[in-house]
Amino acid sequence: MRLLLWLLTLAALAVGLALAARYNEGYVLLVLPPWRVELSLNLLILIELLGFLVLYLALRAVVNTLALPQTVREYRARRRREKAERALADAIRYNFEGRYGHALKSAASAYGAGYSPGLSALVAARSAHALHEDERETEWLARAARHDAESRNARLMTEAELALDGRRFQEAQAALDLLAAGGLRHIAALRLGLKCQRALGDWREVLRLVRLLEKTRALSALQAAPLKLRAHQENMRALSLHAALLAGYWREIPASERSSPRLSLEAAKLLIAAGDCASAQAIIENALEDEWDSSLAAVYAECQGGDVLGRIARAEAWLKIHPRDAELLLALGRLCRQQELWGKAQSYLEASLSLAPTRSGYVELAQLLDLLERPGAADRYYRAAARL
Repeated sequence: MRLLLWLLTLAALAVGLALAARYNEGYVLLVLPPWRVELSLNLLILIELLGFLVLYLALRAVVNTLALPQTVREYRARRRREKAERALADAIRYNFEGRYGHALKSAASAYGAGYSPGLSALVAARSAHALHEDERETEWLARAARHDAESRNARLMTEAELALDGRRFQEAQAALDLLAAGGLRHIAALRLGLKCQRALGDWREVLRLVRLLEKTRALSALQAAPLKLRAHQENMRALSLHAALLAGYWREIPASERSSPRLSLEAAKLLIAAGDCASAQAIIENALEDEWDSSLAAVYAECQGGDVLGRIARAEAWLKIHPRDAELLLALGRLCRQQELWGKAQSYLEASLSLAPTRSGYVELAQLLDLLERPGAADRYYRAAARL
């Protein structure tokens, strides 16, 4: 349709010019003695137009001829750039496909052509790492460092990731520290930092990173819970020789993170070992009030001394709610033995063994019978414990 409109426009213009020329009776007289030329005005206009067109085409030809070397250079540079672009695209594709040898060769070709040298060097470094060629990996990372203006953050992330994969945790952390110093703290860097700190055993930093990742929704509450539990456990174990510091650390833990029975159990055991039975007792009682856990009930009797009668009363109150809990019955038997309530201790221990025969239960009952000077019965329970 557009072509048809152009043809109609040109036809109308031609008709208009023909009609104008038909009624144009002007002429031009050119005198150059001894010659004299008389032309119609229409012919002169046509000659001028044709002359202008010829002159324009001649000048264009001269300009194009003079610019031909530059045009050839630009064409060759464009071809080299297109070839380098294809090489880098192939390198990235080969890397994703797992064809690391081809990826390394294509990335080296792109780097040699000078196309995005920082990115090409990083692709080559990743490929060399996958091929376990450490020297070439180091060489390509060094080349990438020469183009930090283009890809500094990408280089540091790559160095951290490759060092972490190679279990060079100090190098990985150094790269991540440089990223943080530059103000980059995105989720991928935080995740690498979390892996690195777990490997280095800096559990306070692990706890901080987990909370930060959970806050930014990079970790769900379900994913963060076991990491925070492990971090708290390791931090408490590091303080296991200092009861006051351990109790203080427990108080600093947010209530939402203290609700885990496993964490309460770990804290109680460490406090008992450090000699702070009062704090351990409070932790166990609070935890069991929130959520029942038999393993916590079993630890309740490990504290020696203190208000044993109060603990027995508390445990017997729990027994009314959980009458068939073997661990609770075992704890009651131990508490009654501490208080020298021999009859109650024996009945609780026998009830525990009737529900769940355990080695510790048989040993407790055998020791109680030894105290009661009943060696025959005690030997029978010792043998039962040995069989388990």
